[in-house]
Amino acid sequence: MTSTVPRILIVGGGYAGFYTAWKLEKHLRKGEAEVTMVDPLPYMTYQPFLPEVAAGEIEPRHAVVGHRRHLKTTRVVAAKVTGIDHANKVATITPEMGEPWQEEYDQIVVTAGAVSRTFPIPGIAENAIGLKTIEEAVAIRDRLIKNFDLASNLPAGPERDRLLSVVVVGGGFAGIEVFAELRALASSLVKDYPTLTFDDTHFHLIEAMGRIMPEVSQKTSEWVLKSLAERGAFVHLDTQVKGAVDGNVELSTGEVIPTDLIVWTAGVMANPTVVRGGDLPVEERGRIRARADLRVGTPEEIIEGAWAAGDVAAVPDLSGGGVGGYCVPNAQHAVRQAKLLAKNITAVIRGELPREYVHKNLGAVAGLGLYNGVFQSGKFAMKGFFAWLAHRGYHGLAMPSWERKWRVIGDWLHNFFLGRDNVTLITVQNPRATFEEFAARPRPAAAEAPAEKPAIDPKSVAKDEGAAAVAPAEKDKKVAAKG
Repeated sequence: MTSTVPRILIVGGGYAGFYTAWKLEKHLRKGEAEVTMVDPLPYMTYQPFLPEVAAGEIEPRHAVVGHRRHLKTTRVVAAKVTGIDHANKVATITPEMGEPWQEEYDQIVVTAGAVSRTFPIPGIAENAIGLKTIEEAVAIRDRLIKNFDLASNLPAGPERDRLLSVVVVGGGFAGIEVFAELRALASSLVKDYPTLTFDDTHFHLIEAMGRIMPEVSQKTSEWVLKSLAERGAFVHLDTQVKGAVDGNVELSTGEVIPTDLIVWTAGVMANPTVVRGGDLPVEERGRIRARADLRVGTPEEIIEGAWAAGDVAAVPDLSGGGVGGYCVPNAQHAVRQAKLLAKNITAVIRGELPREYVHKNLGAVAGLGLYNGVFQSGKFAMKGFFAWLAHRGYHGLAMPSWERKWRVIGDWLHNFFLGRDNVTLITVQNPRATFEEFAARPRPAAAEAPAEKPAIDPKSVAKDEGAAAVAPAEKDKKVAAKG
């Protein structure tokens, strides 16, 4: 029997997508609508925790929120949306295994998020790693610790320097946080390696602009630079990466930094698979054009039945604090837009009018390694230990569900009393290596033996020899008879 209730399709299960589904479950009455959420991953990643995951301060699984555990009535589909035909209100769903299918809907919510934005720089695609997923954060942590293991067995020289050099590209919040956290991790590792010293480690941050962290004041930015310098980290301002072939990071200044770990945090872009694969309007920066009430369209035109929020959407910032008149792509806006989005969709289903999104940025807070941080709200700035507490307090409370909050807080408490757990699990990235190395294998089939010569019958041999012996005598008789 065909359903007659409105069908809501949510594209993407990140901040905006997960929160939209989560809040719709609370706002909608039983049987009022059917909600489907499509995402290739089975969890939402709380991205502000990725630098701490990379530094080993938070267990990776505790920085994600399982879709199926926390969404009780939403239909969760592990697949990609590879096409949106809103004119006919149908989306193409492509699973990892099996055939694609067409999913019909009445309301579509595009919250596909963003991916790392890179440039065609030689070597970056082959050697760098981003910081948008939990897998990337874990790989960064494991690589750094593994490099310490390798370097500890080498004499001082270029190869050891390469293993102990880290380059982070991008001086925004993500870049500064992971740079500072990795610097702190390296400092804690040194004490466990008697053959290595603090001076053997080299950390470089590359920023194309003349300053870091544009979200904070110039004075606060300069304080962060000073703090990093005091911990032996180098920040290259007004500098671009020209190449990274074979791990040799070539800078616009002419300097070359050999490294085994390049972390790319220099910007993001709206998910191109979803944006380019549909017929919804897109603005000049490649984001879906949204109205202040989060419906797709412009102030003059509404695309009925289509909504967008989060990093994939260009949402007007009515508070006046945005960049170019739009909300900046961060978790603060994504979560709050999603909460309003759930209310607006519920209102439209009930024949009511949606409300516009208005949110003034509460400020910016960043962790700079254990017991150090920075907080900026308007002209007020806080630095050091209390800013670090504000950072953990804010994000600890912002983590969805109390179940996830307690897991993260538990990690912090364990590390406070027991210390950082500096163990690498890099072999997880190739879990069958040991098994394959020692696994017994069938022996190759024996080569076919050459065909044997037929057995020789002794009697035949004797007969043949006798015939050979008689033949000349018979020939002699014939010759004599003729003569």
